[in-house]
Amino acid sequence: WYTYQPFQISSSGLCHLWAFTYAILIFASDACKNVTLYVPFKLDAEKLIGRVNLKECFTAANLIHSSDPDFQILEDGSVYTTNTVLLSSEKRSFTILLSNTENQEKKKIFVFLEHQTKVLKKRQTKETVLRRAKRRWAPIPCSMLENSLGPFPLFLQQVQSDTAQNYTIYYSIRGPGVDQEPRNLFYVERDTGNLYCTRPVDREQYESFEIIAFATTPDGYTPELPLPLIIKIEDENDNYPIFTEETYTFTIFENCRVGTTVGQVCATDKDEPDTMHTRLKYSIIGQVPPSPTLFSMHPTTGVITTTSSQLDRELIDKYQLKIKVQDMDGQYFGLQTTSTCIINIDDVNDNLPTFTRTSYVTSVEENTVDMEILRVTVEDKDLVNTANWRANYTILKGNENGNFKIVTDAKTNEGILCVVKPLNYEEKQQVILQIGVVNEAPFSREASSRSAMSTATVTVNVQDQDEGPECNPPIQTIRMNENAAVGTTSNGYKAYDPDTRSSSGIRYKKLTDPTGWVTVDENTGSIKVFRSLDREAETIRNGIYNITVLASDQGRTCTGTLGIILQDVNDNGPFIPKKTVIICKPTMSSAEIVAVDPDEPINGPPFDFSLESSTSDVQRMWRLNEINDTAARLSYQNDPAFGSYVVPITVRDRLGMSSVTSLDVILCDCITENDCTHRADPRIGGGGVQLGKWAILAILLGIALLFCILFTLVCGASGVSKQPKVIPDDLAQQNLIVSNTEAPGDDKVYSANGFTTQTVGASAQGVCGTMGSGVKNGGQETIEMVKGGHQTLESCRGAGHHHTLDSCRGGHTEVDNCRYTYSEWHSFTQPRLGEESVRGHTLIKN
Repeated sequence: WYTYQPFQISSSGLCHLWAFTYAILIFASDACKNVTLYVPFKLDAEKLIGRVNLKECFTAANLIHSSDPDFQILEDGSVYTTNTVLLSSEKRSFTILLSNTENQEKKKIFVFLEHQTKVLKKRQTKETVLRRAKRRWAPIPCSMLENSLGPFPLFLQQVQSDTAQNYTIYYSIRGPGVDQEPRNLFYVERDTGNLYCTRPVDREQYESFEIIAFATTPDGYTPELPLPLIIKIEDENDNYPIFTEETYTFTIFENCRVGTTVGQVCATDKDEPDTMHTRLKYSIIGQVPPSPTLFSMHPTTGVITTTSSQLDRELIDKYQLKIKVQDMDGQYFGLQTTSTCIINIDDVNDNLPTFTRTSYVTSVEENTVDMEILRVTVEDKDLVNTANWRANYTILKGNENGNFKIVTDAKTNEGILCVVKPLNYEEKQQVILQIGVVNEAPFSREASSRSAMSTATVTVNVQDQDEGPECNPPIQTIRMNENAAVGTTSNGYKAYDPDTRSSSGIRYKKLTDPTGWVTVDENTGSIKVFRSLDREAETIRNGIYNITVLASDQGRTCTGTLGIILQDVNDNGPFIPKKTVIICKPTMSSAEIVAVDPDEPINGPPFDFSLESSTSDVQRMWRLNEINDTAARLSYQNDPAFGSYVVPITVRDRLGMSSVTSLDVILCDCITENDCTHRADPRIGGGGVQLGKWAILAILLGIALLFCILFTLVCGASGVSKQPKVIPDDLAQQNLIVSNTEAPGDDKVYSANGFTTQTVGASAQGVCGTMGSGVKNGGQETIEMVKGGHQTLESCRGAGHHHTLDSCRGGHTEVDNCRYTYSEWHSFTQPRLGEESVRGHTLIKN
């Protein structure tokens, strides 16, 4: 296989093909050699006519210039017409000048334009025009411009096989564009191998085609392997760049710094990537309002930034930009699209709230509370109903007593001044306040020569009001001796008129007097002792007796408390509050006694303890030793017996006031005092026992078991017919037999206190023969009366046999004769059970 390819191009879209080099339509592969471009007779303005590989000639070139002003050379080597060009002859040439301004190096490329009709003529004379190329095993790429205007069919290239020298070869092709979609786009002449295109192609739809060429003989023989052919569609700048959004909206804060990023716009281009057709450049072409210009756009990235720091929302809160994007790196002949960008200016707190007035005057009546007395207004240019606009008011001076507060009206942004604590005209007739205001949001600008807070002065005039008496202070005190005689008078509670600062004309009345000790004079408020005062009374706390007094003047009243401080006198002797003393003789030889004195400490300890008795027995049995100022130790001597003793003790305070306390001293045989307090007679050592919960539980269980036994006997006795009973003489020798075994076995006898309990096998009958009502076998208990004292079942046994009790008695005995009524059992068992209960109780106590 080998191919022949013509080199041709036209502004109307004629196919241009690569032969042996990378660059499009380059005649020679060496750098800076001549380049021939095949073009139509007429070249329209701003049309691409071909590309030249500039990098292959001069890599370091940074300046490109064309010697012919009708042609422009771009950085990627694209050759465009700047004006409409008509070729007056078959050839036209110009020079591309490449230079490096740094090292002054220069190179030239000569470009020849040749009319394409010359190529078509050469194609008819194959012997003179076509030169056989070196045989190639891989196909040479072929290309054509998209949207070509023809003429069609458009010759692309010729394929030939070496076997055509020996055979008649027919050529054919298959693949996309032939027998696959888009069908019938390409065809090949069967005899010549010339490949043609039948219609224009859109590169954005098909970037390239890979078809397969076949060489066969008329009889179907295939002397060559199929040859793959690649046809590349060269891009034409036929797509406009498109912004990703019709309208961009960005927001930026006012007063931002120069260079602050506002936002970024983006556009796309469907043309071939990484070419001049998709090299986009962004720009701003209009601004509303037009001045001053505050924004710039990066030409490559589309990032919009600020060029000034004078953005002021209060002046202009929105800007509208008209932006443009253009391909061909912004060349004037590139395709372009426009869009709109809206930039909203967001508010910051750059304006202080200011009072509309610098001073205000208002008035309020004294004693008024929770009342609005003034509203103040401010101006703020920031955005309404935001933290930058809402005001916070504060009172800077004049409110040291906390009489006022100022709050913000959320709807109007006004400051509301209120009285929260009553004012007193008699104390102050005028109050001057200094108020200030700031925003909720902090001020954004740095503090300058002016203050960051607006202030104003408020003068509050206090108006007088006809007031009632004033009880101030609300609690007043006087002093009186507790032993003051009935009828003694003293100053009482004093109220006064706040206007005149006088107490005249005020009437007094006693409201509360817990014990009714005093009376209050209606005109003067003085008090008189009505009953004896007692500082040690239960109603007295900390030596102060409180009464409540109501003061009135022309219908207005106030209430105050008069505290009567009762001064102590030594009117109480010390006494011993604990009247009973327990001494456990085994562990103690004495007890500690403590005395108290209701009087003040000055009339109290140290105390003097002494035994008070006219008999010598007390002095002989007891002894007192002082421990400290308020306590003494009482100890016994001469080993008195257990029991209770009365010991009178006299206690004197430091001033000689005394009292006698008779102590009940108990000598007990115990370990601790609690052991002795629960005994009935402490003089009997161990005479009283406090039963624990487990001992009580054991007693209750024993009683319950006893009732179960009695219930079983009653049930057994009620089931038989009543006959006269003969109580045996040896009733005390009878036995109780318990039968509770299910199988034959050894009979066991348990004897205690004259009773014998026998266990009888399941095969044995009841005590009186056949089973009757209330008598069961097979594991049930039966209690019977057995004559013969301690006679047991073993005496009746024979070798290997079981006998009933009837056989032991020498014959059959009726069941009724063997049973007794409940009353008989009760008369027999009750005394004995009582004895056992006494013994068990004694064991529990021990």
